[in-house]
Amino acid sequence: MCHKSLMKLSHITGTISISLTAPYTYTFMTEIRIGYARCSTNHQDLAAQQEALISLGVSPDRIYTDKGLTGANRQRPGLDQALAAVRRGDTLVVPKLDRLARSVPDAREIADALQTRGVKLALGASLYDPEDPVGKMFFNVLATFAEFEGDLIRLRTREGMAIARAKGKLRGKQPKLSDKQQKELCRMHGCGEYSISDLAELFSVSRPTVYRTLARGQK
Repeated sequence: MCHKSLMKLSHITGTISISLTAPYTYTFMTEIRIGYARCSTNHQDLAAQQEALISLGVSPDRIYTDKGLTGANRQRPGLDQALAAVRRGDTLVVPKLDRLARSVPDAREIADALQTRGVKLALGASLYDPEDPVGKMFFNVLATFAEFEGDLIRLRTREGMAIARAKGKLRGKQPKLSDKQQKELCRMHGCGEYSISDLAELFSVSRPTVYRTLARGQK
């Protein structure tokens, strides 16, 4: 006896349901790849990261982004949306681990939470396997390097700003940004590890002054 079957494909949930004669219903889960991209300043472009994610099999409408937020900041709307979008069997794809987190604890926390939920994590073209000792070690090395790189950038910036402030005091007046200081401020902003408030405090200027300096630097 032949049974008529009805197949329903959901592009939203990534499920395929095949119903034979009642009460037989079979549901198969299909993998969905969710992408996440981040840049630390509003002046940086996400296009390269988005193109990389698309080349890795992520649909453009499934890419979540954060702009103007550093990896050291765990509270990111785009990241929260990406984590909420993945379901068991899906894969969260990031171009590099430092786009996901800039601290070892945050990276491990996110990876562990995904594993618990049955979600895979892809770092570029490499799929992270927490059960593989070598893969786990490599992940920890990448997370440590991402954190170290962020700390180093912040350290160099603070040292440079301390020198700039000292020179301003030697001139006996409130520091006014010289051409060299303006270039340094723009360079630091371009690194993506400092917010407008951080730069204003480090250079002992107001936030509007920082915005004006950045605007002049783009001309």
